[in-house]
Amino acid sequence: MSVRSEIKRVIGVEAAALNRLKAGINADFEKAVKLLYGVKGKVVISGIGKSGLIGQKISATLSSTGTPSIYLHSTEAAHGDLGIINKKDVVIIISQSGETEEVIDIIPTLNRLKVPIIAVTGRKGSTLGKAASCVLDSSVSEEACPMGLAPTASTTVQLAIGDAVAVALLKKRGFKKADFAMIHPGGALGKRLLLRVKDIMHTGKDVPVVSVKTTVKSALVEMTRKRLGCTAVTGKAGRILGIFTDGDLRRLIEKNPEPFSVEMGAIMTKNPGTIGCGALAAQALKFMEKKKITVLLVAGKKNRLDGIIHLHDILKSGIA
Repeated sequence: MSVRSEIKRVIGVEAAALNRLKAGINADFEKAVKLLYGVKGKVVISGIGKSGLIGQKISATLSSTGTPSIYLHSTEAAHGDLGIINKKDVVIIISQSGETEEVIDIIPTLNRLKVPIIAVTGRKGSTLGKAASCVLDSSVSEEACPMGLAPTASTTVQLAIGDAVAVALLKKRGFKKADFAMIHPGGALGKRLLLRVKDIMHTGKDVPVVSVKTTVKSALVEMTRKRLGCTAVTGKAGRILGIFTDGDLRRLIEKNPEPFSVEMGAIMTKNPGTIGCGALAAQALKFMEKKKITVLLVAGKKNRLDGIIHLHDILKSGIA
């Protein structure tokens, strides 16, 4: 057996199953999205085995995109956990056969509660299919497993159905990046969407500042004390006039054998790029990468110096 050819075969089988799913999208999918969009409670997803694992992922995707959802194991549901479901909920049940015993056991209770059921199954005429308000067809012509036993193409289709419904709901709700950020505060993703320059910039006495009349020698003392590899050069009312960096110093020494008496006004980088304190830290990082710099002055109203943000601050924050 060629490993490469077998992997290609499996991917081919699953791709064909997805194409079949795409061709079979019908009014039941629209009905399902309408039911989920109008739910007053939560979306409860239930299943068992591999279908249950897919259900957990779909539930997580829904919750992270604006549709509150929980996963309920079908076996646990039949032994008391059905109490978590109320009349305002919608239940999605995933079972490829539509006849899984643990799944069928909970249908009568759902009917008594008059809770809508959305079935994800490969058999519309199954017990589950008949009990459902709408059926999302997850049937496949073959599994990628050569014995036709391990759920492979079918679970790929189930997952694609969940993703498609979740994204359709996201767009229908007008879910934006700001909404996404509010429920993803942790990790690099949340930080990229939430962390502002003001949250990590250096301010007050930690900011190296000199005037245009300051000599290189004095500026170096300020830079050494503040340890940011630069100093801002400001004028009246703290307005930004320029910046002087370690790199500027090296270039000055190369050209001028007596650099320490030179004043900032003669050798600073005038009108440097700046960023506002309310900007995302990710925007500051993008600007730094584009300009190939490691420090960025933070400007406030009338171009007054509010602070300095360093590349190391951004890297430490975990957004890069």
